[in-house]
Amino acid sequence: MVIFARLLLMAIFSISLVACSGVPHRVAQKQASNKLVFLQTGKASYYADKYQSRLTASGEPFDQSARTAAHKTLRFGTFARVVNLANGKSVVVRINDRGPYVRGRIIDLSKSAFQSIGDTRLGVINVGIVPVR
Repeated sequence: MVIFARLLLMAIFSISLVACSGVPHRVAQKQASNKLVFLQTGKASYYADKYQSRLTASGEPFDQSARTAAHKTLRFGTFARVVNLANGKSVVVRINDRGPYVRGRIIDLSKSAFQSIGDTRLGVINVGIVPVR
C-alpha cells in the first residue's frame, strides 16, 4: 500500500511539472478556415546593441536594422512570419543565426524586426511563427 501511494504521488508530481513547464507548444503548419496555425508559439526577444556587427552562426555580420532572427532549428535562409499574439502585428524575417538559449524563448529578433511588431521596452513578447515558402 505504501509503494502504491508513493507511485501515485510521483505520478501526480510529474504531471504537474509537465503542465507547468515553459516549453513552447508546437503545432503543424497549415491553413484552416483562414486562420493561421503556428508551427511554434512562445516568447520572442531581441538582440542587445552590443551584438551589432558580430558574426552570426551563418557567418554574416549581425545588423540591427535588417529583418533577421535566430532560431534553434529553422535552416539558415528560411523566411518566417513572426506574429505578435497580443496585437496581431507581424513581420517576415530571415533566419541567419542560432538561438535563443534562454528557456521558454523560441526566437531572437533584430531590434528592427522586434520594433515593427512590439514595444522594445517590453523586452519579451508572445509570438507565433509560420515559415514562409
